[in-house]
Amino acid sequence: MALQHIDIEKLRAAPLRSEPFAYTIVPGFIGPESLADIIASYPNLKGGSYPLDSLEVSGTLAEVIAELDGPEFEAAIAEKFAVDIAGRPKMYSLRGYCRASDGKIHTDSKDKIITVLLYLNERWEHEGGKLRMLRSGTDLEDYAEEVPPDNGTLLVFKRSDNSWHGHGSFEGVRRSIQMNWMVSEGRRGFHAFRHKLSARLKKLTTAQ
Repeated sequence: MALQHIDIEKLRAAPLRSEPFAYTIVPGFIGPESLADIIASYPNLKGGSYPLDSLEVSGTLAEVIAELDGPEFEAAIAEKFAVDIAGRPKMYSLRGYCRASDGKIHTDSKDKIITVLLYLNERWEHEGGKLRMLRSGTDLEDYAEEVPPDNGTLLVFKRSDNSWHGHGSFEGVRRSIQMNWMVSEGRRGFHAFRHKLSARLKKLTTAQ
């Protein structure tokens, strides 16, 4: 299909960093019009991560997700990271609100091969909430690069035992799509179930 929102050529041209782990950053991966359309209709989410099947997603947001799910994006990621992800299951979730306790240092679970983060916020003017590519699992200040979660920026990294990342404390609206290629369908199902259960508990808590 013709790609209307994501810029594959920007992804292909973006440098692949190898230190402290393999990652790439693509500013403006979606354009300002697409971003504005998504922000205008983005679901009003509480803190935490919500699997797609727990939400009603439509319009430009649904179109962007469909493009991320397509063969062009997969091929570009496979080539850049030199990883075979053909046929691997994928998992998608949305975030919309960051809690002050979020952003603790972690590597992502071993069930994940590649992590994709697409940031859906306008210009980020806060000190906290900027994702840092870290050199260790103990020091948030020892980072190779800091990524403001704004303006349709794409961040992709290959999960490893040293893919440490985290961000300074922030509480407020912080929208993003997260996508992962998973090692197996079983592990994808496990994570999807856990996120779905968490999303249902949040809805019950909100309704009380």
